[in-house]
Amino acid sequence: MRGEIAVSELSRLADMLARSEGSLIYIVRGYHEDDRDMLELSLQGACFLRCQRCLGELEYPVDIVSRLRLLPADRLDEAEEDDDEMDAIEAETRLDVLALIEEELLLDLPFAPMHQEGECAPTTRDSQQKASPFAVLAGLKK
Repeated sequence: MRGEIAVSELSRLADMLARSEGSLIYIVRGYHEDDRDMLELSLQGACFLRCQRCLGELEYPVDIVSRLRLLPADRLDEAEEDDDEMDAIEAETRLDVLALIEEELLLDLPFAPMHQEGECAPTTRDSQQKASPFAVLAGLKK
C-alpha cells in the first residue's frame, strides 16, 4: 500500500508545526520473516517545524523506515521482553495507517528542533544591547 498524505491531516503534529503545508509519501508493506509477521513503513517528505532557538521556520526532512512486528494483543508484553531492538504492534484486521504514520513521525521528530549553529536569524532581544541596570549607580559613584 502506498500513498501521499497532507501534513495538515496529522492532528497530533499540529502544535509542533510552523506551517501545515506539504505532504509525506508513505509505503506500508507486510511480509513474513523468520516465522514472524512483519510490517514495514517508509515515510519520505518534509515538514516545517518551529526552531526553538530563533522561533523561525525550520524545514525538517523526513526519511523514516520502521520495521514492526505484528502480534496478537495477548503476546505484546512478551515481545518487549524477547526483542528490545524491534517494536511490536497489535495485529488487527484493519490497520489505522494514519495513526501509524503519525506515531512513527512523532517518534522521529527532535524534542527541540533547531537550525544548525549560525543559521538562525538573530532575535530582536539578541540584537539589541541592553543598558546595564547598574549603569546609573556607576554615574553616582563619580
